[in-house]
Amino acid sequence: MHLLVLGGTGFVGRTVVDQARARDHHVTVLNRGHRPAPPGVTALSGDRTAPGGLAALDGRTFDAVIDTWSAAPSAVRDAARVLRGRAGHYTYVSSRSVYADGGPVPLTEDAPVVDASPDAGADTDYAAAKRGAEIAAGQSFDGPVLFARAGLILGPHEDIGRLPWWLLRLAAGGPTLAPGPHDLPLQYIDARDLATFLLEAAAAGRTGAYNVVSPPGHTTMGELLELGNEITGGRAELRWTPPETILAAGIAPWTELPIWLAPGFDHAFMHGGDVRRAVAAGLTVRPVRDTVADTWAWLQSLDGPPPQRPDRPRVGLDPAKEAALLG
Repeated sequence: MHLLVLGGTGFVGRTVVDQARARDHHVTVLNRGHRPAPPGVTALSGDRTAPGGLAALDGRTFDAVIDTWSAAPSAVRDAARVLRGRAGHYTYVSSRSVYADGGPVPLTEDAPVVDASPDAGADTDYAAAKRGAEIAAGQSFDGPVLFARAGLILGPHEDIGRLPWWLLRLAAGGPTLAPGPHDLPLQYIDARDLATFLLEAAAAGRTGAYNVVSPPGHTTMGELLELGNEITGGRAELRWTPPETILAAGIAPWTELPIWLAPGFDHAFMHGGDVRRAVAAGLTVRPVRDTVADTWAWLQSLDGPPPQRPDRPRVGLDPAKEAALLG
């Protein structure tokens, strides 16, 4: 395929480019040029939020487009309009956050979604921005459109910092707060498996919404941290702590303890999605050991700290707060 990736230098976009190049697709990327483009691509420069920011696409046609945008839905609307009649398929990388609170768990692709507008600006919250962008792509593009509703995304090049924080914390060693229960099920997607699904679905012309994440219970909090400890050198002393104790200490799930959510609705929402539609369409996921080991190898290859998206807060637990809870 001749593939256009809108973005292409961050976590998911870069992984899509790498997987596409490995399959000998010709890849064009369009972005603001804040980070160097991956090797082997045609790099175009443009700020899609500015007037004329998509001008570099003039006269070009593509077999498929993959759009990873996470801000104002109007940017997706404008890109889809520009690409009408010039691309064979449009994939928007959305999020399972588009589902409305209170829906039945496990959430299928037919569950209620949040209210949103395709014309919303940059002040839109994340869930409404992702849903608004879905509407924008569906209304403005004149060909088949797929919405990849990803969940928690992990793997090499992660720029949110969730798995990198845990691996670096485990590598530091010593008594380590391990949020329980030990058998708490986790559901996530390795970015490489997400990219593979996107490319194969685009080639097959698939349309509609797909929950693109591993089956529920793909791993557990215990397996993830114990593998991480093994792979980073076995220096951490995991202190498994009940959720009630952690919450009573004022430690925030998800942000201070990345990936972890206490049992309850939030956990069921994030880690209990129905993925039968994606699996039937060919989604496959690699073992958790591969994701952990490859992420650690990538971290060790860096000259400095791992990348951090400027539009997302840093995650992780203050060492003093951890020590206070562990006594």
